[in-house]
Amino acid sequence: MALVSAKDMLNKAAAGGYAVGQFNINNLEWTKAILQTAQEQNSPVILGVSEGAGKYMCGFKTVAAMVKAMVESLGITVPVALHLDHGSYEGAKACIEAGFSSIMFDGSHYPIDENIAKTTELKGICDQLGLSLEAEVGAIGGEEDGVIGSGEVADPAECKMISDLGVTMLAAGIGNIHGKYPANWKGLNFEVLSQIHDVTNGKPLVLHGGTGIPADMIKRAISLGVAKINVNTECQLAFQEATRKYIEEGKDLQGKGFDPRKLLAPGTQAIKDCVKEKMELFGSIGKA
Repeated sequence: MALVSAKDMLNKAAAGGYAVGQFNINNLEWTKAILQTAQEQNSPVILGVSEGAGKYMCGFKTVAAMVKAMVESLGITVPVALHLDHGSYEGAKACIEAGFSSIMFDGSHYPIDENIAKTTELKGICDQLGLSLEAEVGAIGGEEDGVIGSGEVADPAECKMISDLGVTMLAAGIGNIHGKYPANWKGLNFEVLSQIHDVTNGKPLVLHGGTGIPADMIKRAISLGVAKINVNTECQLAFQEATRKYIEEGKDLQGKGFDPRKLLAPGTQAIKDCVKEKMELFGSIGKA
């Protein structure tokens, strides 16, 4: 199955009261684990690629070619979107050229007028090519591949201005952060999320920083219009823990345990387990 825009899957999720997971990929194992789990669980899925991860994997064209070939070779039939995560203006254009099916332009650090202007230009390009476009208002806290956000709470009026441009989905800061949540985290601002949901007229909303948010908050966010939830750190931690255990138990020293295919297998399985758990929580299983 060819890569698809995220538009249909997110509109269905918003209408159906569930969310589709965006799981960031970092290499072949990550991609294979997520695609296989989506197929096994009959769930739509979004593969997220940060600009840093894209550079690590030898460029956006390499990533797009790998994902497209893997979808074909694995016989994946569920909807799969390949999405740029927290893209710059230049990065967005590069991913469009490389063959991504979905783009995020993060203009949250620009003045609202400039955010609107750049988002409008990119929307025109995405509309012509049938790609989905995610925009952002209110920087997401924490750090992801050098993208640092202060954890702002978005202005609902600005959210409406960006939403009214006709973007596919809107990411709005509501106290969420990338990476691990600190012990003194105050939680998501559901009052602001409710206001954003009201003024954007049911537009699919995006929750970044999905790692570590309690299940009850996730479910409440979904009830208030969140249709896409991003997960990255949690898969990284699961991979790291499983790989560490394999090495600490000396399995890499037994036979051909040093073979990367064996060395990386426990971490890859851990990613699959993590993705399945999130799909269950988000409610996307069986929704492909």
